[in-house]
Amino acid sequence: MTPIQRKIIHIDMDAFFASVEQRDQPELQGQPVIVGGQPNSRGVVAACSYEARQFGIHSAMPSSRAYKLCPQAIFVPPRFEAYKEASKKIHEVFWRYASDVEPLSLDEAYLDVSHSNDFKGSATRIAEAIKKDITKETQLIASAGVSYNKFLAKIASDMDKPNGLYLSLIHI
Repeated sequence: MTPIQRKIIHIDMDAFFASVEQRDQPELQGQPVIVGGQPNSRGVVAACSYEARQFGIHSAMPSSRAYKLCPQAIFVPPRFEAYKEASKKIHEVFWRYASDVEPLSLDEAYLDVSHSNDFKGSATRIAEAIKKDITKETQLIASAGVSYNKFLAKIASDMDKPNGLYLSLIHI
C-alpha cells in the first residue's frame, strides 16, 4: 500500500488586528495604522498595517519608537472582541475544508488536507478556495502556504504576503 502524501496548508491572516480596524473603520484604509498602546505610554505595537510596516514598524516594538518612525501613524486601541468574532468566522471556513485543523492563534492555523477529495485532492486549489471564502465572508485577506509538512507550509505562507499563496515542495 502506497503511503498517502501529506498535504498541509498554513493559513495566516495578513496584519490581522490592523486589517480588522481598517475594515471596520473605512477612513483608516490606506493609512499607517498601529494597534496597541499610545505613543506616550509604555505600550507596544500589537499589530500594524502594511502601510505602517513601510516605515520599519513591527509587532512588539515600543509604541514610542513606532511614533518616532512614523509620526503620522494612527494609533488605535485593541478591540479583542472584534478580533475574536472575525477569528470565529475564519476558523469556520477552515473546518469546512479540513477535518484536521490545528489553530495556532486567532489568525493562523495548520490544516491537514491529505485525505480531502475537494478539488480532486489539490491542496493548492483548496487553499485558494479557503482564501476566497475568508475574503468573501470577512472582507479580510489571508496568505497561505502549502507543503508536505508544517514547517515548510509555515515558511511558504510568509513568502508572498500579503494575500499570497506559495507552494513549497523542497525536499531536504
